[in-house]
Amino acid sequence: MALQVWMVGEDGEDLDNHKELLPLSKLQEIGVLYWHLDPKKSESEEELAKIRKDRGYNYMDYLDICPGKLANFEEKLKNFFTEHMHAEEEIRYCLEGGGYFDVRDKDDKWVRIWIKEGDMIVLPAGIYHRFTLDAANHVKLMRLFLGEPVWTAHNRPQEDHPVRQEYVKRLTDDNAGLALAAH
Repeated sequence: MALQVWMVGEDGEDLDNHKELLPLSKLQEIGVLYWHLDPKKSESEEELAKIRKDRGYNYMDYLDICPGKLANFEEKLKNFFTEHMHAEEEIRYCLEGGGYFDVRDKDDKWVRIWIKEGDMIVLPAGIYHRFTLDAANHVKLMRLFLGEPVWTAHNRPQEDHPVRQEYVKRLTDDNAGLALAAH
């Protein structure tokens, strides 16, 4: 099943009640990359190896988000759903389960991305986003990084952060530098 994308309200409460799906080109407009891979192969997947090589992702780990597997589950899920940005790309490959990444579009509206098994997304550095689980209440993700893993969330507002300023500049420059090869 293809990645599903739709608009969602500020509260994010209409989890599975989406009305109108958006084209994947909506993600390209804001610099989000997407691939669908075979999660049964995960680490041995040729396409994953090519993506890692081409984009310089030289470190990976796994994150299993569900009650009983993630310490302080409720607290961490609450933190994931707090609107924030990172100074680095956020690269996630869904191996099991599913969840929702909400990202801000050019008009500061929420775009919901439902990732499921096999979906890999790259959120550009500086994009405001949040994450929560879907109705299955479980997701196993492969996290990829450029160099040493850094996962520092900068909660909104961060308009003075240089990475945020660069992201906004690229958005307003008719996507100069945002559209990269993915499918």
